[in-house]
Amino acid sequence: MFIFKIIGGRMKVYKKERLAPNIELHVMHIGEFDSEYIKKIDEDIVKICEGYSRSSIEEVKKRLLNYLKTKDLRGRQGAISEFFIHLFLNNNKYKQDCLFFNLEDSGPKKGFDGVYSKNNEIFLVESKSGGCSTKNISHLNKIRESHSGLEQYLTGTSARRDGNPWINAYNHANQKDVKSKEEIIDKIWQLRSDFQNGIFSKALDFNLVPCSTIYLNGEWSNLWSDNLLLEKTKLMSLTGKTIKILSVTNKDMDNFMKYLEAV
Repeated sequence: MFIFKIIGGRMKVYKKERLAPNIELHVMHIGEFDSEYIKKIDEDIVKICEGYSRSSIEEVKKRLLNYLKTKDLRGRQGAISEFFIHLFLNNNKYKQDCLFFNLEDSGPKKGFDGVYSKNNEIFLVESKSGGCSTKNISHLNKIRESHSGLEQYLTGTSARRDGNPWINAYNHANQKDVKSKEEIIDKIWQLRSDFQNGIFSKALDFNLVPCSTIYLNGEWSNLWSDNLLLEKTKLMSLTGKTIKILSVTNKDMDNFMKYLEAV
């Protein structure tokens, strides 16, 4: 069972529903940050970004803030969305087998947006985001885009230049500070090798977590979540061994930026 808990008073489960035996929909809302929510972020930010590293909370906050300041609006939206997906998954006892930061720099990791495990099963995450004023934006479209991205990665048909996504997944899982189980590292290594040899996977063989985030520019509305719930049957065509759909409506990016600046 995949159940997102309510963290503090400001990350709420708006709706949770099983759409099919293998498909679950979780509709989440993030509003203002209260002290309990900030405490939860503090507890997990180092592990999310750097694993079980020696860095302090303040050091990681500064590193992430400096990175976000170099990004344009779209890049900042994407990175912050991914961070909160990691926070949600960590809070629900999924083992993070990757680092938020890429190994070569301070940006988000390349390849899959997230690689997690539970009960020796691998879960693959893809996150898409945008602002509510973007033309034709909807949670449905972003979820479909995320699922399509995962499917293309697995089948070797992605147009992105990341190449073999399992190489980066293996490099992350194999980091000492990630503390992945040997069984998971071995599985990822085999997938890396297969992909390199032209043996590709299918979405039906994997647990997928396609995610959507829409930012509201500071003025709250349930409209985007309600629209998704009206169209939820359209999500039943998504393929995967299991599919955990996470839809997040976030009131404002500024809350997270202010949190990072409070060092």
